[in-house]
Amino acid sequence: MSKEKLSRKQILKKASKIKLVITDVDGVLTDTGVYYSAKGEELKRYSIRDGMGMERLRKLVDVETGIMTRENTEIVTSRAKKLKIEELYLGVLEKEKTFDEILVKKNFKAEEIAYIGDDTIDVEIMKKSGLSACPNDATKFAKNVADVILESKGGNGAFRDLAEIIIEAKQQKQKKVKDEPRKSKSR
Repeated sequence: MSKEKLSRKQILKKASKIKLVITDVDGVLTDTGVYYSAKGEELKRYSIRDGMGMERLRKLVDVETGIMTRENTEIVTSRAKKLKIEELYLGVLEKEKTFDEILVKKNFKAEEIAYIGDDTIDVEIMKKSGLSACPNDATKFAKNVADVILESKGGNGAFRDLAEIIIEAKQQKQKKVKDEPRKSKSR
């Protein structure tokens, strides 16, 4: 049975509280494909739009980004470094346990963390996070618990879709806070 999806207003309300977005790698930042060179080197394809989404979150609304994956490869480490991701969790088999550790380390509430995942290993952390999302081509398991099923597929801008929702929500909240003093003065 699938979870009843939230209205746009409810999604934006949740998104306005986010301070950290954590993403899975395979199926979210990549298209789930793995390419091998003739020498046996593993290669992955990442979306430049997702990287821009991370930068926009950081620069426009001061939201951190993190990666949590069961992988422990140099490819992921290199991508995280290029994207200036400081919250990097590699080789994670129990994502919900790591999520709890992040809450303590960062002194955040669960509602201040968004998580985007695509498969069964992501389901429990998606249930715990303040805002959960999945790419359009995620498994039914992730879709059933996600607050938001994004328009784009994994590796094709799904992270960017989530980033833009959070940016919109944060900017609306900032505008509302700015407008409050003017409203009270005009009364």
